[in-house]
Amino acid sequence: MITPEYWDDMSKREFAQRQGDGRVGQVLLSETKRVRVWAIRLKPGERMPFHRHVLDYFWTAVTSGEGLARYHDGREIRVNYAAGDTKHVSFGQGEFMVHDLENVGNTELLFITVEFLDSANAPLALRAVNSELHTCRPFGGIAGAERRS
Repeated sequence: MITPEYWDDMSKREFAQRQGDGRVGQVLLSETKRVRVWAIRLKPGERMPFHRHVLDYFWTAVTSGEGLARYHDGREIRVNYAAGDTKHVSFGQGEFMVHDLENVGNTELLFITVEFLDSANAPLALRAVNSELHTCRPFGGIAGAERRS
């Protein structure tokens, strides 16, 4: 998968290393034969690294705040979340989405994400679940450009 040319080298390396990462949250709260339930908690300036979605899922914002997601196709989408906002996403066989999520607001963001294991695609393997805080540096952005605030 090719990253957008305007990303800096560090961001391109992270994407290459994590594009197959099926950990769609920081903490796996529960897993059954049917679902995986994840929590994501991002303080202002923190970022959830790139990860791949292949399973049908939904997320709910527990807190209000502002986030910026960058996608494998080059899109960047800034969203103002309200507590209770929920979005459902489905994937057909072979479909996927790779993205990150950065807290660009001034309040902590907390999300609950539920993946459905009986989706059209097989679940991805999970590496080192719960053994590390799954956040990383702010996005490097456009090579040679000043970081947006």
